[in-house]
Amino acid sequence: MIELRNISKAFAEKQVLKDVSATFEQGKVNLIIGQSGSGKTVLLKSIVGLHDIDNGDIVYDNRIFSEMNFKAKKNIRKEIGMLFQGGALFDSVTIEENVMFPLDLFTNMQFDEKIERVNFCLNRVNLENVNKLFPSELSGGMQKRAAIARAIALNPKYLFCDEPNSGLDPKTAIVIDDLIKEITQEYNITTIINTHDMNSVIRIGDKIVFIFQGVKSWEGDRKEIFNTNNQELNNFVFANEFIKKMKP
Repeated sequence: MIELRNISKAFAEKQVLKDVSATFEQGKVNLIIGQSGSGKTVLLKSIVGLHDIDNGDIVYDNRIFSEMNFKAKKNIRKEIGMLFQGGALFDSVTIEENVMFPLDLFTNMQFDEKIERVNFCLNRVNLENVNKLFPSELSGGMQKRAAIARAIALNPKYLFCDEPNSGLDPKTAIVIDDLIKEITQEYNITTIINTHDMNSVIRIGDKIVFIFQGVKSWEGDRKEIFNTNNQELNNFVFANEFIKKMKP
């Protein structure tokens, strides 16, 4: 579980996050949603420590991450898997080397052990016989699956995904959504996804936090999202004509 306690973040004189509190639950797909410029990306980056917050606490299973020194934070980062927007695979190395990268960085495993773990992770995301291929030789969906394999290489307790369906066709996006959901439940991970894709919200959103102009404006699940009186959330959710037809 990850807790946010009254966190705020500003860049120069621009206040981006204002007193945000939320709880992200273990074994569930937790979504952060909001319009472009709402602060949701800054929130995600703050949670993983890419931005230092100005006020408040970020707590990983009763460990106050925001108060830790660099060495202590590194120990937490060993428990984190990250799926970046676009996948962010290293173009100049093979898929095998991409998935092995966090193992090289954070473990003392022998090479044979690393290969075994790489193969396990690639098989888990239904990628076979791609070890020696380069990212450019894979489709967009296969690249995303390879990026998920890399994200779970360290058997993380926490998985962060930044717009995982960006650039994917609807059918492939469903495959990625389902894979993230399966991995979350199978390994009892605390998964946090930053997205504006309402199809993902409806399919896999166990817990949803809506950010509006830097403030947590609403919190609930995918069933409750259709029955809220929050006008800003309704404007966001029902901007999509297909979603409008699903409103009770």
